[in-house]
Amino acid sequence: MIGISHAPPPEERAWYNVVHQGDTLRLAVGGSWIISEARRLDSTLRAFDATGSTRVEIDCAALDSIDTTGAWLLLRTKRILENRGIAVEPVNVRPEYRALVHTIDHECRAPPVELPRRHSLTAHLERIGRGLCHSLHQGYQLVGFFGHVVFETIETILHPRRLRLAALVHQMEETGLNALPIVGLLAFLVGVVFAYQGSDQLRDFGAELYTVNLLGIGFLRELGGLLAAIIVAGRSGSAFTAQIGTMKVSEELDAIQISGLNIIEVLVLPRLLGIIITLPLLTFYSNVMGLIGGASMCYLDLGITVPAFLHQLQTAVVGWTFWVGLIKAPVFAFVVALVGCHQGFEVERNASSVGRHTTQAVVESIFLVIVADAAFSITFSWLGI
Repeated sequence: MIGISHAPPPEERAWYNVVHQGDTLRLAVGGSWIISEARRLDSTLRAFDATGSTRVEIDCAALDSIDTTGAWLLLRTKRILENRGIAVEPVNVRPEYRALVHTIDHECRAPPVELPRRHSLTAHLERIGRGLCHSLHQGYQLVGFFGHVVFETIETILHPRRLRLAALVHQMEETGLNALPIVGLLAFLVGVVFAYQGSDQLRDFGAELYTVNLLGIGFLRELGGLLAAIIVAGRSGSAFTAQIGTMKVSEELDAIQISGLNIIEVLVLPRLLGIIITLPLLTFYSNVMGLIGGASMCYLDLGITVPAFLHQLQTAVVGWTFWVGLIKAPVFAFVVALVGCHQGFEVERNASSVGRHTTQAVVESIFLVIVADAAFSITFSWLGI
């Protein structure tokens, strides 16, 4: 029997002894295995050598106290030995220490991660199927939320006093008035680009004057409303999701429900009605700024004066051309508000979920706006408008 002692000086309280008994090595630990002793124990345990032994017993009978750091050092030593093919068995562990050791052993022993093959056809099909199921589930939930909102809207129409006018005016200011600068600037620049590209193509046919027709019809029927809706979706729709999601994280939604208030009436209807009222006005403003930008480009590039521009525009814009864009605006606004508020209620109680659902609200609302615009185009074409 050979014994090796690693007893510390009197001012240090943690120690261990190594005793060889044939093929078995006995590691006796004692004293206080706590964080203050970790640095010294770490260096000596890393140099621990069990060569020639097939079995190691870790004897904990002399332990006075142990904390998380000390338990982790013992478990690390145990795993190092096991990786070398040595059987390790803790003995004489006090009942009050077993729970700590078991917890650390369970938390640190992560399950093996199986990485899918990158170019596996099955993996691609599985990903497509999972995405399709998720999209169908989102659509189902959105339809349910749509029904709930419609029901509450009818209740508010029947009882107008339930409408919160202060909140409605505030939302009109946030979604409409405060959006004028960005909508006007982008519409003006898009008008400049649209007129320039149109004139560049029509110049080859000597039909530069018809740039005004292209600009007027394109902006009034499609670009003005679509541009305003996309900007509002990225600006106001994301704000709806972030605001309602943050309220859910901070448990304000629970407080509203406990107070006996209707969440749809308090949070959704003012945002929904506010954006439905303001988006048609933003669409008209976007049309005007786009035409101003196009007129500026036509004057600078083609020499078309403002009176000539207005005269040609008057001949191009006939019938329903002006109203088609405005008819779409309330529908676009409803889609943006509905998706933004729905994603806000879907937020989980953590900060990362707020960011994820905010991004999802913008993408989903823009996608649905473009789908609605395509449906409008097919319908108007079928009606001959």
